Amino acid sequence: MLTKEQLLEIKALLEICEKDGGFQLKLNFDMLENRTENRKEDFFHYENGMLVGFLGSYGFGNKVELCGMVHPDYRRKGIFSSLLEMGLAEAKKHNATTILLNAPSGSESAKEFLNTIPCTYSFSEYQMKWQKTELSEDSKVSLRPSVSEADWEAEIQLEVLCFGFSEKEAREFNQTIRVNSGEENLIIEADGKTAGKMRVSESDGEAWIYGFAVFPELQGKGIGRKALSKVVLQEDKKGFSIFLEVEAKNANALRLYETCGFRSYHSQDYYDYIS
Repeated sequence: MLTKEQLLEIKALLEICEKDGGFQLKLNFDMLENRTENRKEDFFHYENGMLVGFLGSYGFGNKVELCGMVHPDYRRKGIFSSLLEMGLAEAKKHNATTILLNAPSGSESAKEFLNTIPCTYSFSEYQMKWQKTELSEDSKVSLRPSVSEADWEAEIQLEVLCFGFSEKEAREFNQTIRVNSGEENLIIEADGKTAGKMRVSESDGEAWIYGFAVFPELQGKGIGRKALSKVVLQEDKKGFSIFLEVEAKNANALRLYETCGFRSYHSQDYYDYIS
């Protein structure tokens, strides 16, 4: 687990790197703050007692995402290459079948580095923030906490059907989230029956929506829009700014989010590492 001091060091370095580059890095602080003790996922480089390089590894089933940074004054010294080598070795040790390197779309230094290693562009992801929009609630669609074994099994099915997990990976991933995350797991119901799921994380005045999915046979019926509207209104009433992420190639999801008032403010590019 990361200490409070380590988290503060990472945040301080992040602020320096983002200010210098004019972009935002995706370091998944909700995951950094809830690390387990049985796996090495964070890699540090210090110079004269100061953190100048960091790489975070984030596991999602059989997929691992790597994202890191180096202080502007310490670049071109092989620091990031060394951190990446350690991150890749650890990912391979855990038999990751997909390793994705994550870089801000606007980072020229990241693109220059990526051109030097074996990887290919895979997809882009938008970070979206909700802008005040008039939304209506529908009583036929409701949200409730995930509490039962049936709820758990529905969440596993949705991970498999909507996000490409194997059943084993889905169970391991969801177990990790429940044990180590402060997120709230919600079940979407339509006409009294389980229709989908989502997770909501609240921290530092922000609410992030993750893992939003509706069973394929129920998609296109307005259930997703009604569920999203409901959770947005709930979080807005609490005074939170509301965010989510979506892959650029997922046109249907992107359109749904935009119609509910979400607007893109930043993007990340993902590259498949070729081992």
